[in-house]
Amino acid sequence: MSITFETAKQHQNDPAVLCCLRTKGTIISASDLEDPSIFPDLEESGLLNIPEHGLTIGQVLGATLERDADSMTPLTPELVSHISENQMDELESEKITTSPNTGEDPTHETQVIRFNIDKLVGQIELPPGLNVNALPFATTASKKAEDKVIRTLTQRAYPVDQVCVGAETSFQDKVLTIREALCEESLKADPLVKNVELDIIRPEDRHIYSNTIMDVIPIATKVEGILGEGVTHVMNGVIVVLTGVDEKGIQVHEFGSCEGYLDEKIRFGRPGSPDSEDIMIRVNVTVQENTGMERRGPFAAHKACDSIIQEIRDVLKDAPADASTDQKVFRDWKKSGKPRVILVKEIMGQGAMHDNVLLPSEPAGVIGGRRNVDLGNVPVVLSPNEVRDGGIHALTCIGPATKEVTRHYFREPLVNLMAEDEEINLAGVVFIGSPQVNDEKSYVSARLGALAEALDVEGAIVTTEGFGNNHIDFAGNIEQIGRRGIKVVGVSFCAYQGQLVVGNKYMDAMVELNKDPEGFENEILADSTICPTDAERALIMLKTKMAGVPIEPANRKWSQEVIDANEQLMS
Repeated sequence: MSITFETAKQHQNDPAVLCCLRTKGTIISASDLEDPSIFPDLEESGLLNIPEHGLTIGQVLGATLERDADSMTPLTPELVSHISENQMDELESEKITTSPNTGEDPTHETQVIRFNIDKLVGQIELPPGLNVNALPFATTASKKAEDKVIRTLTQRAYPVDQVCVGAETSFQDKVLTIREALCEESLKADPLVKNVELDIIRPEDRHIYSNTIMDVIPIATKVEGILGEGVTHVMNGVIVVLTGVDEKGIQVHEFGSCEGYLDEKIRFGRPGSPDSEDIMIRVNVTVQENTGMERRGPFAAHKACDSIIQEIRDVLKDAPADASTDQKVFRDWKKSGKPRVILVKEIMGQGAMHDNVLLPSEPAGVIGGRRNVDLGNVPVVLSPNEVRDGGIHALTCIGPATKEVTRHYFREPLVNLMAEDEEINLAGVVFIGSPQVNDEKSYVSARLGALAEALDVEGAIVTTEGFGNNHIDFAGNIEQIGRRGIKVVGVSFCAYQGQLVVGNKYMDAMVELNKDPEGFENEILADSTICPTDAERALIMLKTKMAGVPIEPANRKWSQEVIDANEQLMS
């Protein structure tokens, strides 16, 4: 974790170690350095080795980094060009000499007037010529707060041109080889798993029949740090597609399924779908009969698939940094002076197969996470970086067109848009389940409202996947936020088939996600999920509402013309 300038002063004679990845040309400041108080534990565990010729914090502040360096890298004379033997004194002097010119010696100690008042009648007058700006209360009030980086996540991308099955799992020269025996071994993940098959489907071979798609999962692994920070390796050009049936041949699905030819049943290029050129690793799982509609059946299939992916993650961890062809750096910010907002993601939590894994040990993984049903569906806050680092693994098997699969959360358009927008301060992403029982629905919605109030936000966007039962929660969540004076926008699939049958006065700004010409759940994977244009409409609507600009009432029935007109206004 980075330190402040005050902490740097306290530790100016301690070793200087980078807290995060930094590029050549960086002017080193306190926010680039790790807290020395944790060095003993890191050295004891072997995670840090400070060389004898390492520089101190006092020596490197204000210096220039001569080449790219990873996090936890001790700074040495070879890595930086330092201006003088002790930068702390010069930086302190610079802070003094660049302060506002009062016409007097800046090092002169200002005389302070202190007085206590029990009761005041009349007024207090200060003598002429007194420099009010020099008084402590004036300095504090006029000091401009700065944006602060809370945490940094670096994702290194590794392209995959070929996938094959072989004797050992390996990844080299853009070729991923998957060990043939993995399928049989994955049966040990759960006794409900009766059979596992794996095949490789290249883009030109997609006209092939498949069981219903339960999930689309990115291949990513932590190399440094925990979810949401540090370094993550990600494979590009390949994706895992989990499909499933039970022993009776019944598709593992709920409201609609997408078994059929893959090229006809996937809307390629959506945030959650495989992209047009992706190689698909299809893992088909057969679970015990009659368990496909219970929590344990689908979860068993996900565990078996995750055990296969984990061996791929293990070889991806060892991929050298210089083999990466792209590197993205994501930052969680605390933006000063910008309106605080939250993104609320309503996820399925009715039990049966409706469940999700929050904060697993590995990006988009299963092991180590907590399921929202087990947590009582209460709201859980994740940072934007935790979401972008695979903090959600989707277990739900709702209708394919509106289902937000694991890859969707990995590339969630609203998270990316709101986190990077310069006009708002995204305080967090709140995940809240949709319980089965009405009393529980009211309880978790009320907790969401209390959380939004405690976070002191001015605006919120509430989304939900699917439709029907969860729209009760959707309306309740919006009401609990809105009744606290917080501006709120709703995002959902409604159209013709899923049109809202509940509502309240706070549901006056809604974004429709339907992409089907007839307004139906068309059983094409991810067809009516959130896309970048939907995210833009939602954020502009929220900004409009927070600015006090009236929004015209929506039509009583779904109309594509309204969506088209709003997209035209955006452009």
